[in-house]
Amino acid sequence: MFSSMNTPIRDWTGQRIWIVGASSGIGEALARQALAAGAQVAISARRVERLERIADTNIAALVAPLDVLDPQAWASAYQKIRAQFGHIDLLIFCAADYRPERSWEVSMAAAESTLRLNLASVYGALETVLPDMLARGCGGIALVASVAGYMGLPNASTYGPSKAGLINLAENLYGDLHPKGLNVYLINPGFVKTELTKKNTFPMPGLQSPHQAAVAIMRGIRAGCFEIHFPWHFTAMLKVVRHLPYRLRFALLSRFFKTA
Repeated sequence: MFSSMNTPIRDWTGQRIWIVGASSGIGEALARQALAAGAQVAISARRVERLERIADTNIAALVAPLDVLDPQAWASAYQKIRAQFGHIDLLIFCAADYRPERSWEVSMAAAESTLRLNLASVYGALETVLPDMLARGCGGIALVASVAGYMGLPNASTYGPSKAGLINLAENLYGDLHPKGLNVYLINPGFVKTELTKKNTFPMPGLQSPHQAAVAIMRGIRAGCFEIHFPWHFTAMLKVVRHLPYRLRFALLSRFFKTA
């Protein structure tokens, strides 16, 4: 009952990792740490010049440009990666967009754009890598969601539901794929100092650097965790609030976020 939910990765040396959304933030920090740990790392995003700076002269890094919203681009990027790596041991999906907005500020076009990038595009990853992983009977999928998906929070009218969808999807994937020998990881960061969170104008408790986030993620994967959430003191508090009766939960959130 208390054993690891996934197969622990004790040694990153030689692990073949594909990080989608690796040009900045958590994805970039993960790429740098995985490379330093001895993994072979394919890095994908639209901003090729940033990917090239991350790869630099590291022969274990492979730049595979990718627009996650382009269905054909997935097959092209994967073909390039397989040609060099042979197969993928772990895919980490980090691509996301975020705009702080209250419910009266949303628009259908903006919401559709966020949902396509944060949630729908993940299915392109699954369609691309799962057939080979299932044929081999091993491999792993890691989805970077957010504590914003735990419950309805202010300023996350579209971002929150997109991350809640990822949480639900990760749970579904684990039920489907774990019996077939695959690992599934659900990553729920708190506030991380990135280009996206710079848009926030409210206090961000437990704010961490991308490096700290990557350390926590690597530690969680190494331990074989299913859900990897951090910083613990903040995420644990949100987990408690999530299970409170709605009346009490809404009252606490209203005071904490000073909603109006």
